[in-house]
Amino acid sequence: MGIRINSVEDERVHLPDNLNAVKFGSVFTRRMYLQQYMAEKGWHAAVIGLWADVWPQLGPEASVFHYGQEIFEGLKAYRRPDGNLNLFRHYDNVRRFNRSAERMAMQEVNEQDHAEAIETLVKLEHEWVPNQPGTALYIRPTQIATETAIGVVESSSYLHYVILSPVGPYFPSGFKPMGILVEPKYRRAVVGGTGEAKTGGNYAASMIAGREAKKKGFFQVLWLDGQEGKYVEEAGAMNVCFVYGKTIVTPALSGSILHGITRDSILKLAPQLGYEVEESKIPLERMLVDVENGTIAESFACGTAATIAPIGKFGYKDKEYVVNNGTIGPVTHRLYTTLTNIQYGLEQPPFPDWIKVLEVEKSNRKK
Repeated sequence: MGIRINSVEDERVHLPDNLNAVKFGSVFTRRMYLQQYMAEKGWHAAVIGLWADVWPQLGPEASVFHYGQEIFEGLKAYRRPDGNLNLFRHYDNVRRFNRSAERMAMQEVNEQDHAEAIETLVKLEHEWVPNQPGTALYIRPTQIATETAIGVVESSSYLHYVILSPVGPYFPSGFKPMGILVEPKYRRAVVGGTGEAKTGGNYAASMIAGREAKKKGFFQVLWLDGQEGKYVEEAGAMNVCFVYGKTIVTPALSGSILHGITRDSILKLAPQLGYEVEESKIPLERMLVDVENGTIAESFACGTAATIAPIGKFGYKDKEYVVNNGTIGPVTHRLYTTLTNIQYGLEQPPFPDWIKVLEVEKSNRKK
């Protein structure tokens, strides 16, 4: 793949002094990657440059604004102790990007080209990768439909781009247990729908429930299955896990649950640490009883943004079900520590393809 790299005259980096005080995903690096697709040309015009220099005109009639053909991914680059960078399982994000494209009737990208575009862009913008504990460079690949006609048909043209955002910890208050409200009315996704795809409509549909949960003092909602409303699926925009002694149980992928890469990492890492794992249908009523009687010793959500987020309580029908006295359990803490140590290059990964090291040069640019 040939990427044209536009020169940037002013290379100064403006990283906030305290990313904890900045809203997650609200600061962006100067460069972005972009390529275009047209039915008669295929993917072409791959370029890395300043946003204003490479972003084409997008009119109000573009089909993404009307019919929602849009997909995205989320992954991170981490600063290693030696100053180089780690990409964590980025090829898995690339493959999931294409699975989402297939489901949304969009154009798949060349996976090798996509991965190389991420690597090239991150290396060019390496000084935007912060080095404070818990910080990283968030990477957002996206594809949108750009057909310039109003009609309910799959688009014949697309933009595929990657933007970068230096971020602090997802939870500014720190690694603390959060409250989750069981959502009895709204549904995030159904089997046969788009729940497995990372597409904006899934998240837009979830926001009203999240807003109502926050009004009641909870951080997010626990989604139930869309057919019967009886089985646990996800916690907000994250997968969810329950700890039964030495066994970690998570809802089985059903066709409406996202194939979480952090989820998969936990399922592969946990046996290396002496735990058993289980994927199964989890009835809500049984889960709440198991929390109440202590059979469920710990619970946590997991995803790229937060890595692992401990759950301290569930709310359901005006009653609270407290997990582990509202404290972080040893299994959750060990998984979080081990996984983040691997991501930051403090421990060796159990599987060599989990980490791609990007070697970068030090410089004296003004920040």
